Amino acid sequence: MNKLDSFDYKILKIVQENNKITSQQLAKEVGLSSSACQRRLNSMRKTGIIERDISVLDRNQLDRKITIIVQILSDIEGTEPDIQFKKTMFDAPEVMQCYYVTGDYDYVLMATFKEMGDYEDFTKKYFLENPNIKRFSSMVVMNKVKENLSIPID
Repeated sequence: MNKLDSFDYKILKIVQENNKITSQQLAKEVGLSSSACQRRLNSMRKTGIIERDISVLDRNQLDRKITIIVQILSDIEGTEPDIQFKKTMFDAPEVMQCYYVTGDYDYVLMATFKEMGDYEDFTKKYFLENPNIKRFSSMVVMNKVKENLSIPID
């Protein structure tokens, strides 16, 4: 674990909201030089504290208006089926997030589709034709209340 100081935390808080901020703007907000901020950012990227820089897209404008949360229960215990399912979900372009969880289900995922028929095809391909899937439960998102990948930084 890398030791972060108060400047690093300020930088992280700012770039979570806007990773396109200029070094000059960042330096002004943090209270360091532009080059010091850039060195710190590069170091946090290199060590993996900053995993990646991304753009958040509006699904509605890209004709991906259906978001579905799916809970999945595996049928077969074992490492190999688990590894294969994780790889399959990682490679599925519709899947935005997938988590291996505790509780009544083994996985929870969030996926996006253009229309319900696409989701039906997805379930056939990944769940109904997979002998490792015992059961799955779907919840269609009616409205986005909050969507955020930011981590609270004090």
